[in-house]
Amino acid sequence: MATMSFRDAMFLLAESRERPTHVGSLMLFDRPEGAGPDYLADLHRQLVSGDVEIAPLFRRRATRGVSTLGQWAWTTDDDVDIEYHVRLSALPRPGRIRELLELVSRLHGSLLDRHRPLWEFHLIEGVEGDRFAVYSKIHHAMMDGVRAMKHLEKALSTDPEKRDMAPFWAVDPRPGRTSRPVGEPAPAPAGWLGSAREYVGGALRTAGTLAEGVGQSLNVGPALVSSAYRGLVEHDLALPFEAPPTMLNVPITGARRFAAQSWPLKRIQRVRERTGSTVNDVMLAMSSGALRRYLEAHEGLPERPLVAALPVALEDSGSGNALGAILVNLATNEPDPAERLRKIRQSGLAAKENLQGRDPMTIAALSAVVAAPIGLGLVPGSSSVNQGFNLIISNVPGPKDPLYWEGAKLDGIYPISVPLDGQALNITVMSYADSMEIGVTGDRRAVPHLQHLLGYLEDALVELEAVADEADPT
Repeated sequence: MATMSFRDAMFLLAESRERPTHVGSLMLFDRPEGAGPDYLADLHRQLVSGDVEIAPLFRRRATRGVSTLGQWAWTTDDDVDIEYHVRLSALPRPGRIRELLELVSRLHGSLLDRHRPLWEFHLIEGVEGDRFAVYSKIHHAMMDGVRAMKHLEKALSTDPEKRDMAPFWAVDPRPGRTSRPVGEPAPAPAGWLGSAREYVGGALRTAGTLAEGVGQSLNVGPALVSSAYRGLVEHDLALPFEAPPTMLNVPITGARRFAAQSWPLKRIQRVRERTGSTVNDVMLAMSSGALRRYLEAHEGLPERPLVAALPVALEDSGSGNALGAILVNLATNEPDPAERLRKIRQSGLAAKENLQGRDPMTIAALSAVVAAPIGLGLVPGSSSVNQGFNLIISNVPGPKDPLYWEGAKLDGIYPISVPLDGQALNITVMSYADSMEIGVTGDRRAVPHLQHLLGYLEDALVELEAVADEADPT
């Protein structure tokens, strides 16, 4: 039995029916050439057979009680009901993407069962174009979205001929770990005394880390003051709690809506090259233009610019979550797309430069200040004061080569994230081969007609392409 870090446990402590805290992905596959009508049913039977191994990480079940001194901890589930976790579904004909997204929206809004390991894997057949889909979700306490995507990549292959591949729950993402077959006994539990010893040891290690932090506090304080000064004087650096209220910054419900689409990466790269921007700048400008159109359509565009939180990877602590955040001014109050892109680029540069040259403790402290509203957004009723930023926009680096699973080509992979109380919309971007995949996740009530954002993203990219056409190619 292993006590969770507080960073991981907070996703369980704050979870409720209105605030599920799992991340997910939607993968679209082309059926292999020559696959029969029972291809997916046969694959499902193979996956739930007792011959498939389950990695230790995917046997972990969350628990707390007297034996853990009231702390959330991980215990090993020796009787994993694999047929519960791995499910087969089918879309009604004609199996349009619209029906697929509606199904995934409902699946993403349901809580994971805490009496079991916190993950699910759904095979979905009947997708138009001779395709099938996979929706998977895993609790944020187990791993963050970046790690989840990297783990899915490990379970796939660049070889279209490879067969008998291990599914993602048989691949342990932790280095040096191996799987064991279903039914093989796990190591004996630590018991009350062992759990107490581990918890006390963890507390002592935490105290040591805090003591080290105190020794560097003289560096952290000036860094925070410097950040505030730059934001007030230079106006490029976005600061926490300066975001304007919008229709997106309200209490959320448990129902979700999800929309996704792919864009050719070469279109984004062309804008990047001709405007002297980064891919991330272009994606933020696309999101800004789409948000501007969306809020205008709902008569809710504020005079002040929206502020986005961008997760950034911190030094790996060994827990399931190792993310901080920076803030970027989205310049949604700027009607000129060229000027909007320039301001976004400047704000992003200011945020990055603010972390350059800092020691790891200072970077972690600055990120904690920025990311504080994320934790606050997990607290019921926080939306009335949770205006640290308007939404989260993530950019996750993905596989550079086409991938396959049991001979089926991965046609697209779309990240699905976590709306917060006070931030009802999340935009997550992931690169894959020659495409840029965008997943938009929102509260079903607070973000009406969420799918319109996909059209607005295309409109914003067309605007940016016009800006690129006018730019000096040199």
